[in-house]
Amino acid sequence: PGPSVFLAGMHGSILPIAVSHGEGQAEFADSTQRQECGNDGLVALRYVDTRGAVASIYPHNPNGSPDGIAGICSTDGRVTLSMPHPERVFRSVQHSWCPQKWGEDGPWMRLWRNARVWLD
Repeated sequence: PGPSVFLAGMHGSILPIAVSHGEGQAEFADSTQRQECGNDGLVALRYVDTRGAVASIYPHNPNGSPDGIAGICSTDGRVTLSMPHPERVFRSVQHSWCPQKWGEDGPWMRLWRNARVWLD
């Protein structure tokens, strides 16, 4: 759980996502700053392996980001920074495979709906 308005209600989700390159590694001034970010609940997204464990190496962590950090958010939740690209996989047809139960929308569509709810 965290303050991100985009990720409301998505805590614990393990979702496929598009990664276009190995850039965008999370960087911190030091390990204390990284730990504080985690302790404050500001780590919004993490790369995980097929078992849901935090990934530290390629291919599950494509850029070697520390602690599998793939996204962070501001303390008020209005800003969420993400290295992977949820905008490229919000519809089921954008995935190479998906279960039929998804219907037309992929699970990342919730991110956009959350943004709309927050705006209203």
